[in-house]
Amino acid sequence: MTVNTSGKRTALVTGANKGIGLAIAKGLAQRGFHVWITARNQQRGEEAIEQLQAEGLSVQLLMMDVADDVSVQQAAAALSAATDRLDVLVNNAGVLLDASATPTQTRLSDMKATFEVNLFGPVRVTQAFLPLLRAAKQARVVMLGSGVGSLALITDESSIYSSVNLLSYSASKVALSAVTVCFAKELAAQGIKVNVVEPGHVKTDLNGNTGDLTPEEGAMSAIRMALAETDGPTGKFFGPQGQQPW
Repeated sequence: MTVNTSGKRTALVTGANKGIGLAIAKGLAQRGFHVWITARNQQRGEEAIEQLQAEGLSVQLLMMDVADDVSVQQAAAALSAATDRLDVLVNNAGVLLDASATPTQTRLSDMKATFEVNLFGPVRVTQAFLPLLRAAKQARVVMLGSGVGSLALITDESSIYSSVNLLSYSASKVALSAVTVCFAKELAAQGIKVNVVEPGHVKTDLNGNTGDLTPEEGAMSAIRMALAETDGPTGKFFGPQGQQPW
Protein backbone atom coordinates (compact mmCIF):
# COMPACT_ATOMS: atom_id res chain seq x y z
CA MET A 1 0.00 0.00 0.00
CA THR A 2 1.32 3.42 -0.92
CA VAL A 3 1.99 5.66 2.07
CA ASN A 4 0.40 9.10 2.04
CA THR A 5 3.27 11.32 3.14
CA SER A 6 1.42 14.53 2.22
CA GLY A 7 4.14 15.77 -0.07
CA LYS A 8 6.91 15.13 2.44
CA ARG A 9 10.37 14.29 1.25
CA THR A 10 11.28 10.70 2.02
CA ALA A 11 14.37 9.23 3.67
CA LEU A 12 15.66 5.82 4.69
CA VAL A 13 18.29 5.36 7.40
CA THR A 14 19.85 1.93 7.87
CA GLY A 15 20.62 0.55 11.32
CA ALA A 16 18.67 3.39 12.90
CA ASN A 17 17.08 1.85 15.98
CA LYS A 18 19.71 3.45 18.25
CA GLY A 19 22.73 5.72 18.45
CA ILE A 20 23.80 7.93 15.57
CA GLY A 21 21.36 6.28 13.16
CA LEU A 22 18.40 7.04 15.40
CA ALA A 23 19.62 10.62 15.83
CA ILE A 24 19.91 11.03 12.05
CA ALA A 25 16.41 9.65 11.54
CA LYS A 26 15.03 11.96 14.22
CA GLY A 27 16.83 14.97 12.77
CA LEU A 28 15.51 14.35 9.27
CA ALA A 29 11.98 13.78 10.55
CA GLN A 30 12.19 17.04 12.51
CA ARG A 31 13.09 18.72 9.22
CA GLY A 32 9.92 17.48 7.54
CA PHE A 33 10.94 14.13 6.11
CA HIS A 34 8.94 10.93 6.28
CA VAL A 35 11.65 8.56 7.49
CA TRP A 36 11.90 4.79 7.20
CA ILE A 37 14.07 3.34 9.93
CA THR A 38 15.63 -0.04 9.23
CA ALA A 39 16.54 -2.55 11.90
CA ARG A 40 17.37 -6.24 12.15
CA ASN A 41 15.62 -6.67 15.50
CA GLN A 42 11.85 -6.21 15.34
CA GLN A 43 11.42 -5.26 18.99
CA ARG A 44 14.21 -2.69 19.01
CA GLY A 45 12.96 -1.26 15.75
CA GLU A 46 9.42 -0.91 17.07
CA GLU A 47 10.67 0.74 20.27
CA ALA A 48 12.57 3.32 18.21
CA ILE A 49 9.50 4.01 16.08
CA GLU A 50 7.28 4.41 19.13
CA GLN A 51 9.78 6.82 20.68
CA LEU A 52 9.82 9.09 17.62
CA GLN A 53 6.11 8.84 16.89
CA ALA A 54 5.43 9.90 20.48
CA GLU A 55 7.23 13.12 19.56
CA GLY A 56 4.88 13.60 16.63
CA LEU A 57 7.42 12.61 13.99
CA SER A 58 6.61 10.86 10.70
CA VAL A 59 8.52 7.57 10.82
CA GLN A 60 8.01 3.93 9.90
CA LEU A 61 9.88 0.69 10.48
CA LEU A 62 11.37 -1.31 7.61
CA MET A 63 12.97 -4.60 8.63
CA MET A 64 16.28 -5.18 6.86
CA ASP A 65 19.66 -6.82 7.41
CA VAL A 66 22.17 -4.99 5.22
CA ALA A 67 24.45 -8.05 5.19
CA ASP A 68 21.78 -10.30 3.67
CA ASP A 69 20.98 -10.13 -0.06
CA VAL A 70 17.47 -11.54 0.30
CA SER A 71 16.61 -9.25 3.21
CA VAL A 72 17.74 -6.16 1.28
CA GLN A 73 15.83 -7.16 -1.85
CA GLN A 74 12.68 -7.82 0.18
CA ALA A 75 13.01 -4.45 1.92
CA ALA A 76 13.49 -2.67 -1.41
CA ALA A 77 10.38 -4.38 -2.80
CA ALA A 78 8.37 -3.44 0.30
CA LEU A 79 9.44 0.19 0.07
CA SER A 80 8.68 0.30 -3.65
CA ALA A 81 5.15 -0.80 -2.82
CA ALA A 82 4.86 1.94 -0.20
CA THR A 83 6.30 4.93 -2.05
CA ASP A 84 7.22 5.99 -5.56
CA ARG A 85 10.52 7.65 -4.64
CA LEU A 86 13.31 7.97 -2.09
CA ASP A 87 14.87 11.39 -1.65
CA VAL A 88 17.58 10.46 0.84
CA LEU A 89 19.40 7.23 1.66
CA VAL A 90 21.70 7.18 4.67
CA ASN A 91 23.87 4.08 4.87
CA ASN A 92 24.50 4.19 8.60
CA ALA A 93 24.54 0.50 9.67
CA GLY A 94 27.95 -0.62 10.83
CA VAL A 95 29.77 -3.03 13.14
CA LEU A 96 32.99 -3.12 15.13
CA LEU A 97 33.66 -6.74 15.97
CA ASP A 98 37.28 -6.94 17.08
CA ALA A 99 38.19 -3.74 18.92
CA SER A 100 40.64 -5.50 21.24
CA ALA A 101 42.52 -7.36 18.50
CA THR A 102 45.79 -6.00 17.15
CA PRO A 103 46.27 -6.16 13.36
CA THR A 104 48.46 -9.25 13.66
CA GLN A 105 45.85 -10.95 15.87
CA THR A 106 42.82 -10.05 13.78
CA ARG A 107 40.87 -13.07 12.60
CA LEU A 108 39.98 -13.11 8.94
CA SER A 109 36.50 -14.31 9.84
CA ASP A 110 35.95 -11.10 11.84
CA MET A 111 37.43 -8.99 9.05
CA LYS A 112 35.14 -10.58 6.46
CA ALA A 113 32.09 -10.09 8.70
CA THR A 114 33.04 -6.43 9.21
CA PHE A 115 33.38 -5.82 5.48
CA GLU A 116 30.07 -7.58 4.87
CA VAL A 117 28.24 -4.92 6.89
CA ASN A 118 30.44 -1.82 6.63
CA LEU A 119 31.40 -2.07 2.96
CA PHE A 120 29.28 -4.55 1.05
CA GLY A 121 26.19 -3.45 2.99
CA PRO A 122 26.20 0.11 1.62
CA VAL A 123 26.91 -1.16 -1.88
CA ARG A 124 24.13 -3.76 -1.63
CA VAL A 125 21.61 -1.28 -0.24
CA THR A 126 22.45 1.56 -2.63
CA GLN A 127 22.12 -0.72 -5.65
CA ALA A 128 18.83 -2.20 -4.41
CA PHE A 129 17.19 1.17 -3.70
CA LEU A 130 18.61 2.94 -6.75
CA PRO A 131 15.35 2.80 -8.76
CA LEU A 132 13.58 4.74 -5.99
CA LEU A 133 16.48 7.20 -5.72
CA ARG A 134 16.41 7.79 -9.46
CA ALA A 135 12.66 8.44 -9.26
CA ALA A 136 13.27 11.31 -6.82
CA LYS A 137 14.33 14.75 -7.90
CA GLN A 138 18.01 15.13 -7.06
CA ALA A 139 18.33 12.39 -4.45
CA ARG A 140 21.09 12.26 -1.86
CA VAL A 141 23.09 9.25 -0.64
CA VAL A 142 25.11 9.59 2.55
CA MET A 143 27.67 7.01 3.65
CA LEU A 144 28.63 6.88 7.33
CA GLY A 145 32.38 6.73 7.33
CA SER A 146 34.83 7.37 10.16
CA GLY A 147 37.85 9.42 11.05
CA VAL A 148 39.77 6.14 11.16
CA GLY A 149 38.75 5.69 7.54
CA SER A 150 40.98 8.62 6.56
CA LEU A 151 44.56 7.65 5.71
CA ALA A 152 45.57 11.26 6.28
CA LEU A 153 44.09 11.39 9.78
CA ILE A 154 45.30 8.01 11.03
CA THR A 155 48.85 8.94 10.01
CA ASP A 156 48.69 12.45 11.50
CA GLU A 157 50.10 12.29 15.03
CA SER A 158 48.17 15.43 16.00
CA SER A 159 44.86 13.70 15.25
CA ILE A 160 42.97 11.63 17.82
CA TYR A 161 42.43 9.04 15.10
CA SER A 162 46.16 8.29 14.82
CA SER A 163 46.03 6.57 18.21
CA VAL A 164 43.50 4.02 16.95
CA ASN A 165 44.70 0.89 15.15
CA LEU A 166 41.63 -1.15 14.14
CA LEU A 167 42.51 -3.28 11.12
CA SER A 168 39.06 -4.52 10.08
CA TYR A 169 37.04 -1.42 10.92
CA SER A 170 39.52 1.12 9.57
CA ALA A 171 40.12 -0.80 6.35
CA SER A 172 36.38 -1.17 5.75
CA LYS A 173 35.85 2.59 6.15
CA VAL A 174 38.81 3.47 3.91
CA ALA A 175 37.28 1.21 1.25
CA LEU A 176 33.89 2.85 1.78
CA SER A 177 35.40 6.17 0.74
CA ALA A 178 36.45 4.64 -2.58
CA VAL A 179 32.95 3.22 -3.01
CA THR A 180 31.51 6.67 -2.37
CA VAL A 181 33.66 8.29 -5.05
CA CYS A 182 32.77 5.58 -7.58
CA PHE A 183 29.02 5.94 -6.99
CA ALA A 184 29.32 9.74 -7.06
CA LYS A 185 31.01 9.68 -10.45
CA GLU A 186 28.36 7.46 -12.04
CA LEU A 187 25.32 9.11 -10.51
CA ALA A 188 26.33 12.77 -10.91
CA ALA A 189 24.69 13.00 -14.33
CA GLN A 190 21.39 11.92 -12.72
CA GLY A 191 21.55 14.65 -10.08
CA ILE A 192 22.22 12.16 -7.28
CA LYS A 193 24.89 13.35 -4.86
CA VAL A 194 26.89 10.79 -2.89
CA ASN A 195 29.12 11.80 0.00
CA VAL A 196 30.77 10.11 2.97
CA VAL A 197 30.74 11.67 6.43
CA GLU A 198 32.36 10.99 9.77
CA PRO A 199 30.37 11.94 12.84
CA GLY A 200 33.30 12.81 15.08
CA HIS A 201 34.18 11.13 18.38
CA VAL A 202 30.63 10.20 19.41
CA LYS A 203 29.45 8.29 22.47
CA THR A 204 28.10 5.04 21.00
CA ASP A 205 27.93 1.35 21.79
CA LEU A 206 30.80 0.81 19.34
CA ASN A 207 33.27 2.66 21.59
CA GLY A 208 31.69 1.84 24.95
CA ASN A 209 30.20 5.34 25.09
CA THR A 210 33.63 6.92 25.58
CA GLY A 211 33.24 9.61 22.93
CA ASP A 212 33.10 13.39 23.37
CA LEU A 213 29.99 14.14 21.29
CA THR A 214 26.35 13.14 21.70
CA PRO A 215 24.66 11.09 18.96
CA GLU A 216 22.66 14.22 18.08
CA GLU A 217 25.87 16.19 17.55
CA GLY A 218 27.37 13.32 15.57
CA ALA A 219 24.29 13.14 13.34
CA MET A 220 24.74 16.67 12.02
CA SER A 221 27.36 15.80 9.38
CA ALA A 222 25.00 13.28 7.78
CA ILE A 223 21.98 15.59 8.03
CA ARG A 224 23.87 18.42 6.33
CA MET A 225 24.80 16.18 3.40
CA ALA A 226 21.25 14.83 3.19
CA LEU A 227 20.09 18.43 2.79
CA ALA A 228 22.80 19.41 0.30
CA GLU A 229 21.66 21.96 -2.27
CA THR A 230 21.75 21.44 -6.02
CA ASP A 231 25.16 23.11 -6.22
CA GLY A 232 26.43 21.14 -3.21
CA PRO A 233 29.36 18.72 -3.22
CA THR A 234 29.46 15.11 -4.33
CA GLY A 235 32.14 12.47 -3.97
CA LYS A 236 33.64 14.23 -0.92
CA PHE A 237 34.41 13.44 2.72
CA PHE A 238 33.02 15.62 5.51
CA GLY A 239 33.12 15.78 9.29
CA PRO A 240 31.81 18.11 12.00
CA GLN A 241 34.41 20.73 11.06
CA GLY A 242 33.78 20.58 7.30
CA GLN A 243 35.57 18.78 4.49
CA GLN A 244 38.07 16.18 5.67
CA PRO A 245 41.18 14.76 3.98
CA TRP A 246 41.04 11.29 2.50
